[in-house]
Amino acid sequence: MKKSDLDTHLVLPIKHFIEKKTSVGFLLIAAAVLALIIANSPLSDLYHSFWKQYLYIGFEDFVIKKNLLHWINDGLMSIFFFLIGLELKQEFLHGQLTSFKKAILPVSAAIGGMLVPALIFFSFTQNTDAVTGWGIPMATDIAFALGVIYLLGDKVPISLKIFLTAIAIVDDLGAVLVIAFFYTSDISMLNLALGGVFLLILFLANKFGIRTTIFYAIFGIGGLWLAVLLSGVHATIAAVLAAFTIPTSEKISSKLFLRKARQLSYRIRKGFKEKGHEENEITENIGKFSMLSEDATAPLHRLENALYPFVNFIVLPLFAFANAGVTINQEAFSNFFNPVTLGVILGLILGKVIGIMTLTKLMVYFKISLLPEGVTFKHVFGLGILASIGFTMSIFITELAFENELYKTQAKIGILTASIIAGIGGYLYLKYIGKENQT
Repeated sequence: MKKSDLDTHLVLPIKHFIEKKTSVGFLLIAAAVLALIIANSPLSDLYHSFWKQYLYIGFEDFVIKKNLLHWINDGLMSIFFFLIGLELKQEFLHGQLTSFKKAILPVSAAIGGMLVPALIFFSFTQNTDAVTGWGIPMATDIAFALGVIYLLGDKVPISLKIFLTAIAIVDDLGAVLVIAFFYTSDISMLNLALGGVFLLILFLANKFGIRTTIFYAIFGIGGLWLAVLLSGVHATIAAVLAAFTIPTSEKISSKLFLRKARQLSYRIRKGFKEKGHEENEITENIGKFSMLSEDATAPLHRLENALYPFVNFIVLPLFAFANAGVTINQEAFSNFFNPVTLGVILGLILGKVIGIMTLTKLMVYFKISLLPEGVTFKHVFGLGILASIGFTMSIFITELAFENELYKTQAKIGILTASIIAGIGGYLYLKYIGKENQT
């Protein structure tokens, strides 16, 4: 097969799939469904035992021993949280959270969408040891929710998509804080202090203009992440903190980039036209053009662009496959209406809608803020339904909240049930509202 044919039949379709915002949602669903099928098949024991295999990293007396599931949840998911940290920093500096006026509505809506679900879960599980799972229904799965809303195309206003993104980002920040303060083990102050030293080094490096991403990788992973992992605080917190140290400024301005780019373009064109011109000189100028583009792009943006495909198409599907494999035995199925499952389902579906709608209405009623242009309260109601998709973050918190395997199973059944209802229900409702507005 010729290279052009290969590009047409294989490379371009894959590239198109990766660039579509809905693709992440489809992959997560596929990974979760496959995990459920395997976990309820004759391969069930093999599936569960595989993730319990231990992997050792280190040498001699310094060895970190964790099973594969923990390496995915503590290690690979740290890359996901690092990406969340980059997005948060971007929003605080240049996005929807740059000022009080811009931030107050999505922040208020997100807080309502976190507190009410937690209270609903607490009301179902109070006076039991399952009450520690109150953080499970607080989280929104940003990838799933945005995937569904982008499926609707122009049936919803672009301002609603932006509003949902802002709410989900604040929601992620809330989940990070909940994990940091409520779902940590015994803390080693020595390792935590060491992590603080590495964090200070990273901030100083930013301040003094160090822009090499390798430097931040070495001190962020080999220093900050490792120290926080050994401290007992969940390692994903280190990833978010490291993200906030990444430089956001370009090495050269846009004007200087354009001037130098024109000069290099002229040299490259001249090299192709002139006979006997050295080929390696043309290649060298093309290399300079590549370096120039890098200098004109902030490290934060470079890392975001580099990490999106890896996180969306490897980390999150692998996490879903490793964590969504719930073996629905007779005990779990016959006792579907237990406090944990009901607390999660109603916490997500009712809690998110009530919390987001109530706080949004209060902000508008008291004229503290205004709804985004083109967005109505009918849209906000549909957004609340989509925010009930908890999947990734809810499953992540489930693994931290419970030691009891039965509670984990019950919570995951609730998460999957609520996420399916919210995804389908939110899509159909917003599609109906879109048709209503077009008539």
